[in-house]
Amino acid sequence: MRIAIVEDEAGYTEQLREYLRKYQTEFDRHLEVSCYDNGMNFIHSFKSQFDIILLDVAMPYIDGFETAQKIREQDSEVVLLFVTNQAQHAIRGYEVDAMDYILKPISYFAFSQRLNRAISRVSRREEPCLLLQLKSGSRKLKIKEICYIESSGHNLVYHTLDGDYTIPGSLKDAEEKLGKYHFLRCNKGYLVSLRHVDNVQEGCAVVNGEHLLISRPRKAAFMEALTNFLGGGAQ
Repeated sequence: MRIAIVEDEAGYTEQLREYLRKYQTEFDRHLEVSCYDNGMNFIHSFKSQFDIILLDVAMPYIDGFETAQKIREQDSEVVLLFVTNQAQHAIRGYEVDAMDYILKPISYFAFSQRLNRAISRVSRREEPCLLLQLKSGSRKLKIKEICYIESSGHNLVYHTLDGDYTIPGSLKDAEEKLGKYHFLRCNKGYLVSLRHVDNVQEGCAVVNGEHLLISRPRKAAFMEALTNFLGGGAQ
């Protein structure tokens, strides 16, 4: 579980770190903790790499709410917990889908209760994801939302349910990463998610409305894998 602490007061940062160490021992859970002393530094290094963010409200440069808004522009799922000395700040947390708030001064009992809830939320929705490094920044894709991957020169185009994303790469590397999630080549230029094959027509796999040619050398293996996937109810 990857947790970020974004807090400008060193005393509270150390207290949160100590509480996380205590929590690890008490619940026998491994936590990777990173600390940032203001929202600006955090946003500059943020790449959707955290599961939970403990976010102070009152900070220099940009406050916790503005930091949270910028986080949400990149990551709609990371769990946000505001740390504040004013309970009324919690109301604004709904604007950025914050899960809860921790009131200063911080007690370990209140902290551990909220952290339990946060970890439970992460665990319930934890799905395999792929992090793409785009020119515009990083993008986390759920594996199940990738329909197929197209090789285009030295680039890969990830065709997903909510759009297309292009990064440098080889189809061989993508195949090595995604093969265990039921992705298979239908020809040398396409890596297809069997989950999204709607039909096979006239020698083509119909994937999210697109007709992708199944090459003759790959046809037998592709059809066998598709039949096994559908018949086995693989997820």
